[in-house]
This record gives sequence, C-alpha cells and structure tokens, in this order.
Amino acid sequence: MCQNCKKPYYITTAIAYTSGKPHIGNTYEIVLADSIARYKREQGYDVFFQTGTDEHGQKIELKAEEAGVTPKEFVDNVSTEIKRIWDLMNTSYDKFIRTTDADHEKQVQKIFKKLYDQGDIYKGYYEGLYCTPCESFFTESQLVDGKCPDCGRPVQPAKEEAYFFKMSKYADRLIQHINEHPEFIQPVARKNEMMNNFLLPGLQDLCVSRTSFKWGIPVDFDDRHVVYVWLDALTNYITGIGYDCDGNSTEQFKKYWPADLHLIGKDIIRFHTIYWPIFLMALGLPLPKQVFGHPWLLQGDGKMSKSKGNVLYADTLADFFGVDAVRYFVLHEMPFDNDGVISWELMVERMNSDLANILGNLVNRTISMSNKYFGGIVEDKKAAEEVDEDLKATVLEAVKKVDEKMEKLRVADAITEIFNIFRRSNKYIDETTPWVLAKDEAKKDRLATVLYNLTEAITIGASLLFSFMPETSEKILEQLNTSRRSLQDMDKFGLYPSGNKVTEKPEILFARMDIKEVLEKAEALHKAEQEAKGGAEAEKEEAAVIDIEAKPEITYDDFAKLQFQVGEIIKCEAVPKSKKLLCSQVKIGSQVRQIVSGIKAHYTPEQMVGKKVMVVTNLKPAKLAGVMSEGMLLCAEDAEGNLALMTPDKDMPSGAEIC
Repeated sequence: MCQNCKKPYYITTAIAYTSGKPHIGNTYEIVLADSIARYKREQGYDVFFQTGTDEHGQKIELKAEEAGVTPKEFVDNVSTEIKRIWDLMNTSYDKFIRTTDADHEKQVQKIFKKLYDQGDIYKGYYEGLYCTPCESFFTESQLVDGKCPDCGRPVQPAKEEAYFFKMSKYADRLIQHINEHPEFIQPVARKNEMMNNFLLPGLQDLCVSRTSFKWGIPVDFDDRHVVYVWLDALTNYITGIGYDCDGNSTEQFKKYWPADLHLIGKDIIRFHTIYWPIFLMALGLPLPKQVFGHPWLLQGDGKMSKSKGNVLYADTLADFFGVDAVRYFVLHEMPFDNDGVISWELMVERMNSDLANILGNLVNRTISMSNKYFGGIVEDKKAAEEVDEDLKATVLEAVKKVDEKMEKLRVADAITEIFNIFRRSNKYIDETTPWVLAKDEAKKDRLATVLYNLTEAITIGASLLFSFMPETSEKILEQLNTSRRSLQDMDKFGLYPSGNKVTEKPEILFARMDIKEVLEKAEALHKAEQEAKGGAEAEKEEAAVIDIEAKPEITYDDFAKLQFQVGEIIKCEAVPKSKKLLCSQVKIGSQVRQIVSGIKAHYTPEQMVGKKVMVVTNLKPAKLAGVMSEGMLLCAEDAEGNLALMTPDKDMPSGAEIC
C-alpha cells in the first residue's frame, strides 16, 4: 500500500458567483483544481474536492429584477449553467454546494448567532462607499482613482444600520500565524500584499449584515438584516462537509477539516486570507493549510469583461478544439504567479505544435510502425544500445520532476515535463531511424526493442497526462492496449507487457487546424451572437412599450406653470403606520424640502438616500397620513405597477432646473 493511501486531502475552489455565465477565465480555476485533485488521487490520497455557487447579495437581487424573475429563479438558472460548464470540462468534483441549500443557510444563521453571543459581532451603523459587484464597503483612502480597489468600478455612498465583526480582536493572532506558517499564503507576493496593505496598517471592524436589500440569509434574531455575502459564502468550505455550529459535526467534517488547499483567484485573496481565517479563529476551528491565489487568464491585454466584448466561453472553445485541448491550453499557458493570455491564434498554435505534432503524431507513428513491421505485437527483444539509456533517463527524470512541480502547485511546469517525454521520444525516433532498421533482417530485434521503448515511454507519459487531459490519456492507453500506470510503478522503465498487441488503426488524437478558417468561423459566431443579442434587445424594447390613455391637451402656458428641479435625497424614513409611504428630506439648491411619496413597495429608505431625483417644486403643500409633503418626486410606472424614480442621465447639481 502506498504511503499516502487513506490520507485525506481536501481541496476547494472559490464558489462561482451566480451573476452570469462563467467565461474561460472563470473556468480556468475549476480545471486547475481538478488537475490537482486528480493528481492527489493518483498519489493515493483520499481526496474530497468541493466547488459550487455563491448565490446571495444585492447584485443578484438587481440582476433578477432586470430579468423579470425572482432571485431564486435567477440563481437556479445560472447555477445550472455553471454546473453544466464544470461537467463539460470533465471536472471530478465530489460536492457541488449552493449557498441557497437549506442546510448551509441554517448553519450560517447559527454561526452568526454564535459569534454575536460571544461578543465578536455587535450592532452599529455604517456609512461609507459601497461597491455593489464586489459586495464590499471601502473608505475614501482605500479607493483607487476614486473607484473600487478590487474591480475598478464606481462606488456609491451608503448609510445603514449594520452588524459588525471585531476584526482587530484577532489581527495579531493572524499575523503570528502567517509569520509562523510561510506556506499559508501562496504565492509569496500575495502574502506580502496582505501583510503590508491590510494587516500591518491595522484592520477595521467588518460590516457583516445589510438592510438595504433582502436577497440573503436572514439574521434569525433580527430579520431586518441579511448576512453579509462574504460571511455567508466563505463558510461553505465547512458547511459543505458537515460542520455543525452546535457541536454535532459529521465524521466527514472531522476527517477533512482543515482544508489542505483553498484555490482562488488573486482578486479575492483578501477575503480568504484575512476575513476567513479570523472567522475560523472566532469559531475555534483550525485554519486551512494553504490558500493559493492564482493569476488571471487574460484575453489580449486585459481582463475579460462582457462590457469590453472580449469574453471567451469554455463551451465555445470546446466546440472548436475539444475539451482536452482547452484543458491543456488553460493549464499550460498560465504561469505560476503571473497572468496568462488566451487568444484564438495561440489556441491554434498550441493545437498544431504541441497536441497534433508533438503528441498526436508520436502516438500515431509508433502504433503504425508496430503494425507495419510486427503486426501490432510490441516485444522487448533486449537489443539495447546506448541511446536507449538517455531516453529511459529522460522519462524517469520527468516522473520525478512532475511530482516535484505538483507538490509546489506549479501545474504548467509539470505539464511541460510530461511533454519533454514526448519530445524526447520523437527525437529518439529520429536517432534510431526505425524505417532504416526495417530494411535489414539482422536488425529486426533492434527494431522491436526501439518500438518497445517508444511504447513504454508513451505509456508512462500518457499515464502522467491523466490528471491534466484525462480523455486523451485514456484514448492513448486504450490504443496501446494497456492500463494506466500508477505513480508508484513509474520509477521503473520496462513494465509494458512484452508481447502485447496494440490497436490496428490508431485514432487521430488532434487534427491540425488552419488559423484563417478558425478566425473566420470565430468572427461569424461572434457576429451571430451580436445579431441575436440585438434582436433580443429589440424584442425586449418592443415588449416594454406601454400605451396609456391620453389626457386633455394643454398649452405651453399651462406647462410653464410647473417648476421641475433636481433634488438630492439626504434622508429618508418610513411613515409610521403607513404601508405605502416614505418621507424624504430632499435638498433642492440651498433649501431642504420634506416630500412624502407612495413608493415604499419599490424602494427602502436606505436605497433612497443619495439619489438625485426629479422634483415638482411648486406643488401646493399637503398632508399625507398626517405628514406634510412639500413637493412631488417624479416616477415612471410599467404595466405591472412597478415604479422607478426619474433621475438625471448625467450628474447634475442639486437645484438645477429641468426644462
């Protein structure tokens, strides 16, 4: 039995946010994690590999509203699509968790209550700058060029009641842990960033609840609040394997926690190496052994973005090149700690040079020669020569190097070592010239030995390749009529059964592609997608048209009697004992007006604060539900009775006249 057999290994990806279909940059992470999980299984570990979807937050609520569906319907659709992509890419996860799973939500509520009861969470009031896509608050000093430091998008002022976590209480303990465990944050550059930019300057208390939206896990002892998305999302790593806050955790949790590896994108390293460890400390749980913040896969010279129109999707690429070719590309082209680049041109280049030529042609030539010269029988006739030893040494050295690289999570380097086996095997063919040996009957045993050595080298290389290109590995081994070699048996050269017979007709593993044809097809696909998108938008616009009953015609003099100005809502609260009314304090120029509006069903008081709105300012004051109203906020109303405040297209000063 191998030394790692039955030894548990728990690996996770970040759970994918359900705001839309994942692009190839998002998909890279699950493929990377899968290659590590598969390799660990090959080493004999008892692996548990978890992934899933992050489904709560204000951004989801807004996306669902735009789509005209409930938040649950929206995340159900997106989560299904994410899982489809993960399955398409042949990833071997053991658990796909959703943060809308009932057992997860229940544990999050328990965790929040436990932290509150022990004094780590307290109730307060938050005022700051909020980034909706990142679900994060920032101070003015943390912004970069006035925008979110994580995603670069605009932030909005927000003010609301909230619960806070006492981060500073655990900061020194976390700093000590990081210093004593240099392997905890990888690569080292990420560790230095967290220490110098966040921990050493001093941690602020963290907002862990929201009241300005409802799509989240309710705080069960204060249902005006929902749990802040990061406290919800991060705990999936323990709830997914059976953690129970009441002390009744499953045997699975006891077996696999702490996690051996959290694999995440570098943009969320702060949440996983500061927030998450501190939450765990507060819960009295051990910290994960390692957090690896991988780089981004970029298209051209920038991060993929739908707004930029530079998004590539895994299923599109798989249709063009095949799943394993896509897996090879994203794994091989990503450096350890620098961003990688993907493009149609690079994909075709790798397809032709590495996959079709170096690997595919090697397998095809070797099997074809075995059939041509020996009827498919591969036999070691022990007619060795000095050149054989160099091939064997290269193969066995590659096995050791792959193991060393994978131990350090240098996956791209590990794949390079495997392809060194195939490169050396191609060179071995040129050195031994089997077609020349075949012309001399006296060299028949030597020819058989050469083909045996090639078959054995390919067997070892294909077996190593399984963790990265599983389907290709299995196809090669099937054509060689042998099974996958265990890592424990790769320290010897010559275990391929002598006298075995390979397949009669080798399958072409990867066909060469014409770059011009690929680019033309890609352009046609992009054009079709844009036309379909345009058609859908046109249909949406057409469907959104509403005809209303016309009012009596007025003159310009009638219209000129009305005064419209831009106002800024500086305070808003619900009108007591009213189900419909909100009372807003609206700054109009140097004055502040109190305006009562029947929009409580469509906006919370917190959502109103900070908005620039269109106001009728010369409307005669009137009392509504006993509260004086000194104007009217203008709204649009659709056929279902949904209201939207009318706001200026550009940022205009308070008091500006609307004419």
